[in-house]
Amino acid sequence: MSQNIHIIGAGLAGSEAAWQLAKAGFAVHLYEMRPKRMTPAHHTDKCAELVCSNSFRADNLENAVGLLHEEMRRLDSLIMLAGDESKLPAGGAMAVDRELFSTTVTNYLKAEPLITIINEEITKIPADGLVLIASGPLTSDALYQEIQTLTGEEHLNFFDAIAPVVDAETVDMSKAYWKSRYDKNVVEGESGDYLNCPMNEEQYKAFIAALLDAEYMAFKDFEDVPYFDGCMPIEVMAERGLDTPRFGPMKPVGLEHPETGETFHAVVQLRQDNRAKSLLNIVGFQTKMKYGEQKRVFAMIPGLENAEYFRLGSLHRNTFIKSPLLLDKSLRLKKEPRIMFAGQITGVEGYVESASMGLMAGRFLADIMQGNEPNIPPEDTAFGALLAHISGTRIENFQPMNINFGLLPSAPKRDGKRRLARSERRRMVSEKALETLEAWKKQSL
Repeated sequence: MSQNIHIIGAGLAGSEAAWQLAKAGFAVHLYEMRPKRMTPAHHTDKCAELVCSNSFRADNLENAVGLLHEEMRRLDSLIMLAGDESKLPAGGAMAVDRELFSTTVTNYLKAEPLITIINEEITKIPADGLVLIASGPLTSDALYQEIQTLTGEEHLNFFDAIAPVVDAETVDMSKAYWKSRYDKNVVEGESGDYLNCPMNEEQYKAFIAALLDAEYMAFKDFEDVPYFDGCMPIEVMAERGLDTPRFGPMKPVGLEHPETGETFHAVVQLRQDNRAKSLLNIVGFQTKMKYGEQKRVFAMIPGLENAEYFRLGSLHRNTFIKSPLLLDKSLRLKKEPRIMFAGQITGVEGYVESASMGLMAGRFLADIMQGNEPNIPPEDTAFGALLAHISGTRIENFQPMNINFGLLPSAPKRDGKRRLARSERRRMVSEKALETLEAWKKQSL
């Protein structure tokens, strides 16, 4: 089949899709509006720029996202390749040097002769060939309206939140200490991967009071939408109850002081944001506070009294379509199958999930170019589970979702008379998923 392939958006999903198609031998036009037109959250012109956290979350088979990591690696994912090449220490999680990661992705794409990167804004969906819309949560207004016209449906909007990034040299290390929760994955004699700023009860209550009393950016009329729980602003957590942050990002358990053994009422964690450890992001502290207010309120955190910030927190519009109504299991638009969607705009949440849908879209497009129907992975794989969520029957209350074991078949709770631990059962689910993936890969050859 000879026709053009247009991919709109060089974020995680679009970059991954272009890579998969090129590796399958097909030429691709990859459109990215930056730097000609920037978004409220992006700062560079690089492909796959990470605008929120620098973490790909857990990287083991006892966690569903760790399973998705492994499935992507086994399908030659560009995002996982670049992630592994820019990896930072982060305990049991996978964190990357943000700038190195996007630079690596960009360099791989530019070095691939079958990929043509075109820096211009797409305001009209191309009328020829196959089209993959991977414009992400920050779709421009013009393209947003074009998609709205195309689908005939109202989009659902929510907000993604960006955590502040601190200059590591400005943290008071007489008050902060390095430690991973429960010392997980820490070699004896080494410090952990997270910098911890502890609070006593009095400090915590004063901080929450200041948080609730701070000035915030005004919401617009179009911003009357729910937050996604996985990326909730710290002030919204505080509004839900005094102790809510203490059971979330400020949870103190497993973070006793490594030298004194002292326990704390609450702990603020910072994770290194680059390989040099010069940048630290405040874990879970996404916010809509005004910039001056952020500096004032965060200065109440022990160790951050004189902190300087490379980036303050912010919120931006996130857009996703009503995928179960609009898309089939291969991410094609039901009313016009030459058009496909991938990434966060489809209703998956998270870097890895977005990239994984780009990977699937790239493979599906390659199948179509070869004259075949898309080969959809079984639902007992992480890929298949996410695709089933996107194309499922829950239409009216469809919401973005991370990969989780609730989307996958459960493992038995007992082995004979022995009750299996949850970690054992999760590993069993992951191992079965990988067996299924390998069998599916052979069918795809």
